[in-house]
Amino acid sequence: MSYKKPLNVFKWSVTVITLILNVFIYFYPEILNKPDQCNWHKFEDEQPSIDLMSNVEILNNELIPDYLLEKLLLNFPSLQLNKSEPLSPYYDSKVKDINMLLFGDPQINGNWKLTKYIKRLDNYGNDYYLGHIYNIMQNRLKPSHVAVMGDLFSSQWIFDSEFYNRTYRFVERLFPRPLDYKKNVIDTWSKHENYDWPNFMENEHAMDPIHRFNSRVYNDLYDWFNKDEKFPNFENPLFINLTGNHDIGYSGDATWQHMARFHHLFGQNNYVINYNKGTPEEWRLVVLDSLTMEGPALQQEFVDYTWSFIENLEKYENPNFKGSTILLTHIPFYKKEGLCTDGPQHIYYFNNTNEPYKNGKLRSQNHLSYETSQKVLNIVFPNDDKEGIILTGHDHTGCDNWYNFNNDVWEASKTKNNDNRQSVREIVVQSMMGDFNGQTGILTGHFDYLQNNWKFEFSYCSFTVQHWWWATKVFSLVSILLHSIAFLAR
Repeated sequence: MSYKKPLNVFKWSVTVITLILNVFIYFYPEILNKPDQCNWHKFEDEQPSIDLMSNVEILNNELIPDYLLEKLLLNFPSLQLNKSEPLSPYYDSKVKDINMLLFGDPQINGNWKLTKYIKRLDNYGNDYYLGHIYNIMQNRLKPSHVAVMGDLFSSQWIFDSEFYNRTYRFVERLFPRPLDYKKNVIDTWSKHENYDWPNFMENEHAMDPIHRFNSRVYNDLYDWFNKDEKFPNFENPLFINLTGNHDIGYSGDATWQHMARFHHLFGQNNYVINYNKGTPEEWRLVVLDSLTMEGPALQQEFVDYTWSFIENLEKYENPNFKGSTILLTHIPFYKKEGLCTDGPQHIYYFNNTNEPYKNGKLRSQNHLSYETSQKVLNIVFPNDDKEGIILTGHDHTGCDNWYNFNNDVWEASKTKNNDNRQSVREIVVQSMMGDFNGQTGILTGHFDYLQNNWKFEFSYCSFTVQHWWWATKVFSLVSILLHSIAFLAR
């Protein structure tokens, strides 16, 4: 028939575009980024051989150059040899690198009774767009740690029921996990009962401060589900969720209900994990709730608990700690105007007639205050001869600075300029939202045995705006439809 030829041309044109788009979104680390930008950093003193092995034995016979084999395995993770056996943090008596992926402020929206269907569809697609980024990068690099830098949701002003809905989407679509790791979320979501925050509040009030601190200190923790397993879990990395202002609120907003449900579904808001303790290669991961460090606060207890954690870290952990610190927190540290998109700003409630009890309390902030920043930097990074790094969120456009210690104060600068002690780098991790090109932060830590010090390097792996992901799905559906029509019309 006369219509068959045009249909056939159209069908195969759409099919070719579909294939090109799918290649684009699944191989974007190589297509859109510079060489090695979407891989762990390679340090000068590292062995030239690659750490990846293939499950196809013929590929491991040294006939293929290492750099080509690495490219092949990174882009086709199904060819990678699964690390089924627990791997020691050491290799040939040398400590393995720290491999961490970081995702800034996903801020997923919710659906309400009056939400239009086009917006519901947009939210549905956005979940899978963000999940596509995580799945590509997690399968590609097999990190030992993953951190989401706060603002998991777009608003803290939601009822428990909606909080459960978004948490369910978080673990099913954005950052999918095996059943054991998300069972608590699924069980809570399926019941849809208001969380018993008064009981959480009573238990927190009754808890001895030292017991609270000790319950937030871990050693060689690589798996929340199997805490006794002292080896990296590359198939199910240690997942860290930071508190953001859209998750629990700024301190002038944060309530016991906000804090209780976050603890229940996402974990503690302050803790420290020590690795390789007592060895030359020791380091630690400090997770700090910067939303509850300053006030005036609606619940002063939250500020007291966070500062108690910091002070006990200084008192009980610092004296025997000789290593480097990786600090994860949501609010960036103080810096002068012009170094980042957001300058220093604190806003307080004023003439709030609807909620007069909030007047005078902290409503929002771009940075921590100068005084808070100085105190936290001194405590969290106690060793003058060791490098450290801060990773934050909040400022969606991202930023990169060094905190140099001169004249007994820390001062942010675009350059590393310090003679007295090691500088501390702060990376404000760019958002993974489509408006910021779906960024993945890649942190590599490497122990330099010549300098007896941890070295840290950071890079971004960029995707693109969500419209390209949508286009791929639309063209895929149209292509399937056209091939189905052509088949039926034979």
